[in-house]
Amino acid sequence: MENESTFCAPEGVYSVTDEHKPNQAQSAAASAGPSIYPSRISPVILRYPAAKQGGAQGLAQLLGGGKSEPKKEKTDKATTKDREDGVSLSSSDTPEDTDPPPPSSQEHANGSNALSHEPHTLFSPNPTNVGKKKASVRPKHNMKTTSSTFITRVQNAEGMTKMLQSKTGEVTYLFYNMAKSFVWIEAGSKAKEPLTRMTFSAYPTCHNVNTSTAQPDRLDVVVGFSTGDLLWLDPITSRYTRLNKQGAISGSPCTAVRWVPNSSTLFLVSHADGTIIIYDVERDDGTFTPQDPNALPTSLTNSQNGATISEIPIPSHLNLDVPQQEWDPLDSIFVTMPPWHPAASAAATLGTPKPGKAETVKNPVSHWRVSRRGIVDFVFSPDVKYVAAISEDGCLRVIDSLAEQLVDCYASYFGALTCVAWSPDGRFILTGGQDDLLTIFSPWEQRVIARCQGHSSFVSSVAFDDLRCDGRTYRFGSGGEDNKLILWDFSSGALHRPKTTLQQRMSMASSLSLAFRRDRSMQYLPSINSPGLDGLSRYHPAPSRNEVAVVQPVLVKQLEGELLTTLHFLPRNILTATKTGLIKLWIRPLALRTRHMKPRTATVVDAHDLI
Repeated sequence: MENESTFCAPEGVYSVTDEHKPNQAQSAAASAGPSIYPSRISPVILRYPAAKQGGAQGLAQLLGGGKSEPKKEKTDKATTKDREDGVSLSSSDTPEDTDPPPPSSQEHANGSNALSHEPHTLFSPNPTNVGKKKASVRPKHNMKTTSSTFITRVQNAEGMTKMLQSKTGEVTYLFYNMAKSFVWIEAGSKAKEPLTRMTFSAYPTCHNVNTSTAQPDRLDVVVGFSTGDLLWLDPITSRYTRLNKQGAISGSPCTAVRWVPNSSTLFLVSHADGTIIIYDVERDDGTFTPQDPNALPTSLTNSQNGATISEIPIPSHLNLDVPQQEWDPLDSIFVTMPPWHPAASAAATLGTPKPGKAETVKNPVSHWRVSRRGIVDFVFSPDVKYVAAISEDGCLRVIDSLAEQLVDCYASYFGALTCVAWSPDGRFILTGGQDDLLTIFSPWEQRVIARCQGHSSFVSSVAFDDLRCDGRTYRFGSGGEDNKLILWDFSSGALHRPKTTLQQRMSMASSLSLAFRRDRSMQYLPSINSPGLDGLSRYHPAPSRNEVAVVQPVLVKQLEGELLTTLHFLPRNILTATKTGLIKLWIRPLALRTRHMKPRTATVVDAHDLI
């Protein structure tokens, strides 16, 4: 029998096994804060070894083969210094666990591909540096002893260090923001107090955990704030580094932040002014002023390198070849290159000796002006080559993150888009919006595949259930401001039965997509440079209702209480959260094994980690 704590889906009964309620003080603080900064949740699952930590270290030393012996003295000094700060050194700081050199030190400084006919990309490796390693950089400052007025208070659970050291097996941690606090808790824990609660002078607005580097002794978390500030922190060691300090690069509120998958240093941040900025945690803030795409006279002098536009061979996709033409955000993104950007470095140093000072490489890595309205959210494609960004202007934009150019721009049926997800196999992009609809896009076919009707208010969250997506049938869920939790099943067989004849442009795209379906590769998404697509607009208006198939819900669960804002599918649970931080974990009815789809290899990782 269904009640507030259970619901029945075709596969069985989901029931609440864990619930985290904010206390009265937290609820009051959340209610008093701006309503535009709801609580958001970032889950991460850590697997602790069954044996003691010493056994794991012994195995690591055995596998390391003693390669790090020459660096032992340096490591010991770092350990001593770190202990003086009151925090023990994480094992990720030892030479046994190192990363290759960052792009900041070599690749971006020398512009080695300046004469190549291929687009100069942010994440392309420098072949001369492949295989080299350096010590992994960790956050610089101790949160417990900091004198920063930006961090007003840090509260750790009593005996937290021993508590973490005693963990075994699989543990799920949750991070969430509430008013001016950022909280770290353990799912399923009976503890009344969180592991850590940090309070700031500004409002945390978004955050993301790097799942590729997450270890029992290391967590990389980036938090974005209403002031534009960014905080890279490790809650295990209580250390942090502040980026974009006091809005030095952008003072616009952060709206979303995501680590580049499989990268230990790079992450992207979207802002309320319509920009997306790429950062590297190993770099300091640089002096940077983004260019205005609609205020570029023909004789513009590039103050950052002392040459005029006409004197510098700028790649065409960076939109600087026609400065007098008004920028159209529906047809392109506008990239401002800092002087240390790969393409800018190549252009500025063409015919001159290559600069050798890595200290000149700063943040940002790159600056994209995407829309004249605020960016709401963005996600990476599974192969990490593309970014799907949604904005308040009601558009979904597919951006080639390698070439830094707009591939396609899709209009919503009505109003702004509010949430976005990419299917595990990369075939579909799912959005929710103020039109109360979920829309399924096929980036391969450049068209809307279906719309999902079931919500009676704005859709606030969408997510794919990886365990129930097999390439033929896709399970996804949504939450809305109508407090409905809805589950949907979508069959890709419907793709071959469009209701109306597509326009000639769409027919061309669909015929090309047949080849894409054969190898299931996102590598060949249509772009402005694709054969046969030249001259076609990247903007796709929304089709009418009678042109698009409709998907009906599998299950509709009406929840009581405050507005539902967050939905995540975890291996053992479904996670939901409300605007003020009421978190529920709904256990799955059966233990499922991940369905095997054609594997996708992430091709955009650390700039120094590529092949």
